[in-house]
Amino acid sequence: MSLSSKALRTRYRRILRFAALHLIQVWWFELFLPRIGLARLAAPGRSRRMRRLAQRFHKLAVDLGGLMIKVGQFLSSRLDVLPPEITKELEGLQDEVSPVSFPDIKAVAEQELGTSLEHAYASVSGTPVAAASLGQAHRAVPSAQDAELAGFASAVVKIQRPGIGEIVDVDLAALRRVGRWLSHIRLVSDRVDAPALVEEFAVTSMEEIDYLHEAANAERFAANFAGDPRVSVPEVMWERTTRRVLTLEDVTAIKINDVERLKTAGIDPAEVAIEFANVMFDQIFVQGFFHADPHPGNIFVTPNSEDPQSSSALDRPSGPGEARGWHLTFIDFGMMGEIPETLRDGLRRVFIAAASRDGKSLVDGIQEVGVLLPSADTDELEEAMTQLFARFGGMGFAELKEVDPREFRDFAKEFGELVRSLPFQLPENFLLMLRTVSLISGVCSTLDSKFNIWDAVEPYAQQLIRDQRGPAVQDIARRAGATAATALRLPGRISDTVDRIDEGRVTVRTPDLDRRVAALERVGRRIISAVLFTGLLVTGTLLRVENGFIGYGLMVVSLIPLLHVVFASRWGRA
Repeated sequence: MSLSSKALRTRYRRILRFAALHLIQVWWFELFLPRIGLARLAAPGRSRRMRRLAQRFHKLAVDLGGLMIKVGQFLSSRLDVLPPEITKELEGLQDEVSPVSFPDIKAVAEQELGTSLEHAYASVSGTPVAAASLGQAHRAVPSAQDAELAGFASAVVKIQRPGIGEIVDVDLAALRRVGRWLSHIRLVSDRVDAPALVEEFAVTSMEEIDYLHEAANAERFAANFAGDPRVSVPEVMWERTTRRVLTLEDVTAIKINDVERLKTAGIDPAEVAIEFANVMFDQIFVQGFFHADPHPGNIFVTPNSEDPQSSSALDRPSGPGEARGWHLTFIDFGMMGEIPETLRDGLRRVFIAAASRDGKSLVDGIQEVGVLLPSADTDELEEAMTQLFARFGGMGFAELKEVDPREFRDFAKEFGELVRSLPFQLPENFLLMLRTVSLISGVCSTLDSKFNIWDAVEPYAQQLIRDQRGPAVQDIARRAGATAATALRLPGRISDTVDRIDEGRVTVRTPDLDRRVAALERVGRRIISAVLFTGLLVTGTLLRVENGFIGYGLMVVSLIPLLHVVFASRWGRA
């Protein structure tokens, strides 16, 4: 069952209408009013407006489903480009929607598999195990032949929702258009490459609706943990898998955040928290390929089937989870992150700069990671980092975790506006990593209220620093060489400067001061124009009652200084 052309057009227009209305609102309060000297009117209600915007988008996303829920989840993690009022409001947006009727979902599966479900499987449950915006899952019993080939007798069949491909295409078309709109708004374009953000989201979305890609991810993930007793991954039944249908081994066990069931099974939730964090950070820092959506619905704690003291258990490789009698089982590999070597090198530089309390090197490392766009003016950021190190720099991980969180909040409040004003945009893999770390912290805190993410991260940070010793030595050597070269050239340059002073050929240029003076002059002219506009408009309004011709004439004339106020900055650049 596909959506009609009319329904798709309606969906497209509804997304654009929502975007256009709220962009106009943002333009009015964030650009127009400040430009005419009325910023004080816009500032007090900014937080309330941002929250209301996020609440309206939340409602739209739940109503439309499809890719819009994914958009909300994506935006909730963009702490780099969006105000906290929006990200906090959207962080609770769940990928849960009403399930599709079984006859409709069955039709999709049969079309993909090229045969009836009764022939493809021994049985399929009509009640979904889970329903999401892109697809839903049903339990199934494979045929005897398929079960023998695959090596498992119970399965979960993941089937895409009817018409989801068309919905994704329409949603992406609308988002691309909104991205182009945003690229023409200087307030936005100076800080973020909106079209690039949309394309980044589009790539991730297209991968998520390709179940062959997800199946390949599952096998790659399983290969990374081959022989590791801490982790298991469901087997893929390739004979019953296509782009829109994915058949996996049914590995349902104890949900990782079900503390009561864990305790009933004799499993210590605090130990689960430690093991889960270790496994996740192994993926991020060691393997470079990680599960980017480790929420509780995607992680099970599975008791080991055999006795830990049996010969088969003793023959397996030893590991941190071996003696515990349980292991972690991961499912849903549609959203995976990858840490390329260049990003890992950048992270090492950031860790080393943080360890040596070098603000400039830290900013250089952030730029190497790709967090700051090339146009960023980093002088103020370097100053902020220097102050950060002055306040917290002498502390190790163990000491930092004891710092009153209010100190960090005060620092974030002091420099938050500076960071948000920079052309600051996290690359996709870095963003997925931060989002994943946030989910890890949330799951572990549910399992153990005393869990501290610092304890889990510290060994990996230290290892990154140790791994970077070679490149760090090379970097020091390069700096020493540059310093020596500068020192050798210095006497000649001093002599040349003295000669130029004697000949009167030295001029002092202050481009920054000149720019600031010119900017003040433009602001002064715009203030005068704003006063003229207000005076003419008020006078015209008062005279309109007694003499309509003169009154309306003054109101029309008031548009001239208004136009100067609005477009003065553009004229000044021309």
